[in-house]
Amino acid sequence: MSPVLTKASKKPPAAWNDTKLVKACLSGDEEAWSLLIDKYKALIYSIPVKYGLSREEAADVFQATCTELLVRLPDLREPRALPKWLMQVAHHESYRWKRQSQRTVSRDDEETDLPEPATPSIAESLVQQTQEEQMLREAMAVLKPQCRRLVELLFFETPSRSYTEVAAELGLAVGSIGFTRQKCLERLRGQLEELGFN
Repeated sequence: MSPVLTKASKKPPAAWNDTKLVKACLSGDEEAWSLLIDKYKALIYSIPVKYGLSREEAADVFQATCTELLVRLPDLREPRALPKWLMQVAHHESYRWKRQSQRTVSRDDEETDLPEPATPSIAESLVQQTQEEQMLREAMAVLKPQCRRLVELLFFETPSRSYTEVAAELGLAVGSIGFTRQKCLERLRGQLEELGFN
């Protein structure tokens, strides 16, 4: 086992340093591959979801993106560019699936005179949104478990939970939830700033 991963494996996957993970992957460390995929699986899946692909198609996009990662990782010059590269690969795979399904629908409808759409460049807003989502995942991953759970309960669940329910689940006094929430949000904001979130 790589000494890098022994030390890092106590942290959640999103908190691991890409440079060290990539280096460990390239040296043949299987655990590093699992950790790298685990770190970026939500990022990869988010792209086909934004394209409106089915669960099965999203799984195919995920598989194709991971295969491309396996093949192309030795060519990656800058590990910090990995998230954007993964988004680009997933984008192109998603677009290919979307176009293929539209072609199938067109053939079923006997519409053969439609022009072939050009492959669009990645929409800047999609890239920005996906990068921000990944930063949020990474920032959440390094919060202490109680803070992470508190933020999830208050902001990520629909409908959101009452302070009474949150206090009961976390074993805290109801009166301390507001203060604890503020401290957790300050930590989250600090983590996001460290990651370059504006």
